[in-house]
Amino acid sequence: MEVEANGLQDSLESNEIEKRKVGLMRARVESADPSSKDLDDFMIRRFLRARDLDIDKASALLLKYLGWRRAFMPNGYISASEIPNELAQNKLFMQGQDKKGRPITVVYGARHKPYKGNLEEFKRFVVYSLEKICASMPGGEEKFISIADIEGWGYTNSDIRAYLAALSILQDCYPERLGKLFLVHVPYVFMTAWKVVYPFIDSKTKKKIIFVENKNIKSTLLGDIDENQLPDVYGGKLPLVPIQDS
Repeated sequence: MEVEANGLQDSLESNEIEKRKVGLMRARVESADPSSKDLDDFMIRRFLRARDLDIDKASALLLKYLGWRRAFMPNGYISASEIPNELAQNKLFMQGQDKKGRPITVVYGARHKPYKGNLEEFKRFVVYSLEKICASMPGGEEKFISIADIEGWGYTNSDIRAYLAALSILQDCYPERLGKLFLVHVPYVFMTAWKVVYPFIDSKTKKKIIFVENKNIKSTLLGDIDENQLPDVYGGKLPLVPIQDS
């Protein structure tokens, strides 16, 4: 009982420290960029957590994000008409929620085909998708989980620049949004690309990545997702819905 009481006390103290730092960070960011007054505390907290509660580093990251967002999305959003080639590949789906209420996404790595001039459109596709995913989150939830299915992936699918661009957008512009990433049906050849990308993944994100053996896919996913919310391609009940139709 004493241990539990001490743990609760530590948790309350940590929450108070975090809450105080959110207030201090808000004042600093608003002073530098008045448009940030429209941000809620949850966003400020996500950026703060992404930098281990370091107000200086978190403020710099958030201010950089605000400038990037204005430049990258002058209209405030990315429309489907801006990413026709990416959507035509039919590689990203969203359907259901895990046991914590986090939206579930499924991405098929072998459906990604690099093409001339694809990097900028791919970046828009990543942002379009993340905006859709975040908008689908129920109240009080800030994260999503993803299943990356790498079955059939080969060198024709390898696109290191695109992978690094997606990672940069996720970590720097949507920090603390990814809850967990399951990698399934991973062929050995994929590990050549993985070894290149891995050093660029921050320590917080690395802890969220799980490689799943083929024989354990359904049982592993059921640890986080109820069967009635699990995509039917993995033995669940829900059909996949393309991201643009979700």
